[in-house]
Amino acid sequence: MLIYLSQGLVLGFSAAAQPGPFQAYLLSQTIRNGWRRTLSAAFAPLISDGPIILLVLLILTRTPDWFLDLMRLLGGLFLLYLAWGAYQTFRKAEGLAVGEETAVSQNILKAALMNALSPNPYIFWGTIGGPILIAAWRHSPAWGVSYLAGFYGTLIGGFIAFIALFAVAKSLDPRLSRVLSGVSALALLLFGLYQLWSGVRGFAG
Repeated sequence: MLIYLSQGLVLGFSAAAQPGPFQAYLLSQTIRNGWRRTLSAAFAPLISDGPIILLVLLILTRTPDWFLDLMRLLGGLFLLYLAWGAYQTFRKAEGLAVGEETAVSQNILKAALMNALSPNPYIFWGTIGGPILIAAWRHSPAWGVSYLAGFYGTLIGGFIAFIALFAVAKSLDPRLSRVLSGVSALALLLFGLYQLWSGVRGFAG
């Protein structure tokens, strides 16, 4: 069990530490809405990954290429939408005001949708995470649960640490908020364009 728990911890930490569109989204939301309203977005993988894991495990290595290309296109468009929102925040010196009752739910739903439209979770669970989970589960369901607990424990913990880091950086210098929102907008734009390019290239090939 400790072996699978350790694998989950390492893979979860690696996924959280690797720069990507999700981290850029967390940055933009922290600058725009504050860390309290953004904190819920760190738990988005718990919502989006469940169906992804079930889908990938059912058709583990049989996912057609066009499906991933379609995910890249849809994900790229959604990232461009998020980049536009981050750019609107960049144009204003301070974060936009949002409703107290809806900010948390909107953050986590947007984050979950972005994760579901990204091909990365499908690729990860189809090539790395899925086979490890199956092997652990065949030994014992408890082993599989320990692997998932280790993975999501460090993944979500890493995202929470990012949010806290961004919040501290924002509080150090008010002008830094505008710089960070510009960085997040640019990062989301580049990730979105890359996703679109990858999807178009896949369909063209």
